[in-house]
Amino acid sequence: MTSALRTALPFASFYGAFFLALGIYLPFWPMFLEDRGLAGAEIGLVLALGTWVKTAVNPVIGQIADRTGRRRWTMGALALFALLAAAAFQLVHGFWGVLAIHLLLFPSFHSIIPLGESQAMAAVRAHSLDYGRLRLWGSITFILAVLGIGEVLSSHSPDSILWGIMAALALLWLTTLLLPRAERRTERHAPAPLTALLAHRRFVLFLATGALLQASHAVYYAFSAVHWKSVGISPATVGWLWSEGVVAEILLFAAGGAVLARTGPVGLLLLAAAGGLLRWSTLAVTTDIGVLAAAQVLHGLTFGAAHLGAMHFIARTAPSGLQSTAQGLYSAVSGGIAMGLAMLAAGALYDSVGGLAFYAMAAMSAVAGVLALVLWRAERQAGGYAVP
Repeated sequence: MTSALRTALPFASFYGAFFLALGIYLPFWPMFLEDRGLAGAEIGLVLALGTWVKTAVNPVIGQIADRTGRRRWTMGALALFALLAAAAFQLVHGFWGVLAIHLLLFPSFHSIIPLGESQAMAAVRAHSLDYGRLRLWGSITFILAVLGIGEVLSSHSPDSILWGIMAALALLWLTTLLLPRAERRTERHAPAPLTALLAHRRFVLFLATGALLQASHAVYYAFSAVHWKSVGISPATVGWLWSEGVVAEILLFAAGGAVLARTGPVGLLLLAAAGGLLRWSTLAVTTDIGVLAAAQVLHGLTFGAAHLGAMHFIARTAPSGLQSTAQGLYSAVSGGIAMGLAMLAAGALYDSVGGLAFYAMAAMSAVAGVLALVLWRAERQAGGYAVP
């Protein structure tokens, strides 16, 4: 086994386990919440509050990991805590009980991935690995999870969603033990890292662009399964539709190095914005299976290109001692503040206008495209990506 392969395998395993859990959680968690007695607006509120708590938690955990160097230990502790929180869902029913446990599960689970991303990007730089080809293993297990739980739900209750998540979280904890130890310990009294990052206009502009691109998925994440089920599409078919989108994502990740070389990180963000404008406008007006299947191919752009562009922008921009902090900040802003607001709006919009709520997501993609153009121009004037 080559040195590069020995380095890559633990990260591929970590991504596989994390996205196995996410593949069960992301499409079908609203179904589980609905089964526990929550209405559309309540589901939106639960998801929004979870993302806002994550907003506060992620940068703090990133700073702790950067200052102590104990990234692997921190990731393992978060995985175990998330597993215990998931188990506690067996004791609750109704809005307040579900909300309380969700606010424990959601932030702890989602705080793991920024730490893993910073570790992976460090390995990519040190060993000349292809990030997209590491990350695609997570996309593969995401597909397996979506298809598997979709089939299970055809004959079992939504409680199977919770049991699947618990099993995947146990596997995730095991994979964190395989990751390499942090490369170094940073100074405990270093200058405030968030201030250092937020002082740079281009990084803040990137955060706004990435946040809008990720938050434009809010209606899709929260209500696509519920919406499609309401018009007679089976959970198994929902699983296939979600999986098709992730296949497109895998193809982009597999070719990520070549695409990145041609477009650069900001070019990928522009592609994501264009894909979002088309995808969400299409989902707003139809539930025809054939059209949905065609639109799902655009997930390779709306998520895949946005994520790949963001990871490489951070890797080229943030100082080496602030990589985990930068990842945590990006996760907090894109998956926390922006996604929380979008989820809150998505619940109210879906209750009011149903699938037409996707139009709001198309508008967010359009604004992200404008910001990406401004960032692209700023990058060209600066002559590169590195923050001074």
